[in-house]
Amino acid sequence: MKDKTIDYVLRATWQAVSRMYNEEAAKYDATMATGFALLSIDKEDGTPSTALGPRMGMEATSLTRTLKTMEEKGLIFRKKNPDDGRGVLLYLTPFGKEKRELSKNTVLKFNETVKQHVSEEKLAHFMEVAEIINELIHEKSIFTTTENESNEGTTVMNENTQQ
Repeated sequence: MKDKTIDYVLRATWQAVSRMYNEEAAKYDATMATGFALLSIDKEDGTPSTALGPRMGMEATSLTRTLKTMEEKGLIFRKKNPDDGRGVLLYLTPFGKEKRELSKNTVLKFNETVKQHVSEEKLAHFMEVAEIINELIHEKSIFTTTENESNEGTTVMNENTQQ
């Protein structure tokens, strides 16, 4: 069997984590996106709605749907931003704070379970590699190569991705 590409391992792992969180959230009539939003909203001072998308890495349309559902379920409410009349602040309701704790405990349980099975050293390496990948993507330095290097990379990518 050919070696798996880095992006394949990242994608497959994230899909498994996402599926796991969604299965857990479904027990509470929620989704992973709802749980992540609950954790991303400041529980005391609220959070500007415009800051939530980038914080969660979510597209505006998906975020709008998620927030609408959260508001309908009584997890959040919106207030005009006193510092910027054009903006809106999102706040957790008491029910939202309760569900936030549940989401927090779920994430902590996942982290603790992984830590029980992966050494501190390996976990530190994993975090370091993930940080480097994020930096390379952020700096847009992955696909900015010379024509010759680019063609070689395409050949390797095509060979590795045919699994």
